[in-house]
Amino acid sequence: MRGTTATVGIGRHYLRYSLGNVSTILAGLVSFPLMTRMLDNTQYGILGYYDNWMLLAVAIAKFGAQHSLLRFYPHDDDAGDRAAFFTNFFYLPLACSLLLWLVLLVVMATVDRLTGAHQNLVFWMAMFAVPMSSFSSLAETILRASEQSRTVLVTRVIGRWLEVGLMVGAVVLLSHSAIAAYGGKLAAAILVTAWYVAWVRRHVRFMRSHVSLARMREGMRYGLPMVANEVVAVAIVVVDRLMLKGMLGEFAAVGIYSVGASLAMQLNTFMNTSVFEALIPTANRLFQTEGADAVRALKQRVLLPMAYCGIGVAMLLGLFGTDAIMALSGKTKIASGPVFSILGMVFALYPLLALSGFGLLLEKRTHKILMLMVASLAINIALNLLWIPRFNVMGSVYASAISTLVLGLAHCIFVRRDLLQFPSFATLVRALSGVAACFALAWWLAGVLTPGWMRFLFGSGACAVFYVAIVLALDARMRGLLLQLLQRFGLGARP
Repeated sequence: MRGTTATVGIGRHYLRYSLGNVSTILAGLVSFPLMTRMLDNTQYGILGYYDNWMLLAVAIAKFGAQHSLLRFYPHDDDAGDRAAFFTNFFYLPLACSLLLWLVLLVVMATVDRLTGAHQNLVFWMAMFAVPMSSFSSLAETILRASEQSRTVLVTRVIGRWLEVGLMVGAVVLLSHSAIAAYGGKLAAAILVTAWYVAWVRRHVRFMRSHVSLARMREGMRYGLPMVANEVVAVAIVVVDRLMLKGMLGEFAAVGIYSVGASLAMQLNTFMNTSVFEALIPTANRLFQTEGADAVRALKQRVLLPMAYCGIGVAMLLGLFGTDAIMALSGKTKIASGPVFSILGMVFALYPLLALSGFGLLLEKRTHKILMLMVASLAINIALNLLWIPRFNVMGSVYASAISTLVLGLAHCIFVRRDLLQFPSFATLVRALSGVAACFALAWWLAGVLTPGWMRFLFGSGACAVFYVAIVLALDARMRGLLLQLLQRFGLGARP
């Protein structure tokens, strides 16, 4: 395998990874209404509960090897160097991961046998998915490190849609249960892992003569501290479901939360993850070459459309989030409407705080970032303990919303002052003026449109158009950005 694909520019790589993210979001939007209509709250809760445990297990099982693979990958064409690298940074950590998994598998099976407290079948499916997901993730990391973005794109897209097809097919053809759904997911994981095994056998060499425990420890010294960061990041996402099950003792509550939260996470992927994947490389370059002022100027340019977009989306979700759940998942899932509305609003507004306070990563203050994430997780857990007994599912929603916003504010507080950049006051005033006008329009439409599809399509559509019209009328800079966008697609008149 070649060291890198040097002939492909960063723009091409970015386009391919963006297409992969969009395809993942589309797959989620296609599967969401189908799965939520076919699975009741209990079955959907079981599916989400054990899948979240699997995510935590995978984050630990990789031992941070994915970070070491990216950081130390040899980009030259020396086959011997790459063989030594793969032996010590891929195969040896993978062997340790498989050994740990086997030990845990034996322990869990022994505990079940001795206590008679048999685990749900979905638990064992998730257990068998852990080593396959870990292996596939590390193999994909090698592809990313060697800049083979085309292969990553194709594999991600095919794997994600294969998973959706097999999960939905299993639920339709076999049974409307979490076991059938996870069976489809496990079948997709087996097929994707088989492809990665074939690719690894062709391109990733293992040589016993190159085994070096010292080099493996070097990689793990770098990667293991990153595991804590990854585990906390996953825990922030999954802790609500785990605590709902632990404190209320039923999967139905987990299902109500999961339906709304999973749809809100699709929005988070689009508005938060994609933005920062594009922003971080440029910000790193500007900070190193031109300094903090250039980074703040970049933030100003990005925050202008992001502020209008984030505030507008939050407004639409606050007004029509429950109607969206009713339209997509049916009236039986109406209890998940407030979950989606509140978490969706938070995920729409969080990028404004995160971008305004972005800078700790530029300063290489990774320990501070980890501490802030741990603090956010601690706040979430404490508020869950306080509010779940009082507010049931919504207590977990409130806890997640507050801890997420606190994390965004904390980045703004602890970043260097010369890197802090909020949206302009005039931008916020114009955006909130549009929101106020849309609230008046929505109040009038509430007496005209019936809840569900009618209000979701026509109500949200009318308010969105009204909001955009107000923003364009009040802000000449947004009119200029719109004109540039139209010209890029050949739709606007060129000066």
